[in-house]
Amino acid sequence: MSSLISENDLKHETELVWLEDVSRLDYVRQSLDRLPTRSGRPAYHRDGRMVGYAVIGTDAKSSRASGTFRRRVFWLLPHDRDSEPDGLYAGSAPAEAIDPQTLEPTVKGRKTERSEGGPPSSAMRELGISLPL
Repeated sequence: MSSLISENDLKHETELVWLEDVSRLDYVRQSLDRLPTRSGRPAYHRDGRMVGYAVIGTDAKSSRASGTFRRRVFWLLPHDRDSEPDGLYAGSAPAEAIDPQTLEPTVKGRKTERSEGGPPSSAMRELGISLPL
């Protein structure tokens, strides 16, 4: 698993598969995992739950050493804001968290006011979007 993800790491992504309605989540955690396949739901070995994953194309090469592929996995822990709105991340987000609304295949995503638990941005207010979503 790696928290530092570069655009180069994502260049073979063809699809993001969501296992939950992420429009209702302020943030998701993302990591780059070494997985045995290019597609399909990967095994999940963390506390919490997996909420999505990336599918990579057939042009992606496996690691010579391990035979695995680097794919993004999106997940949440039991103490994240969706489960504990007044908890540890009520007004912030973990380092590997990003706003799921900013994610696409080959796009890293980013933190936003919403994902950080802050007040809605002027763009959100103009669109009539209020917190929490």
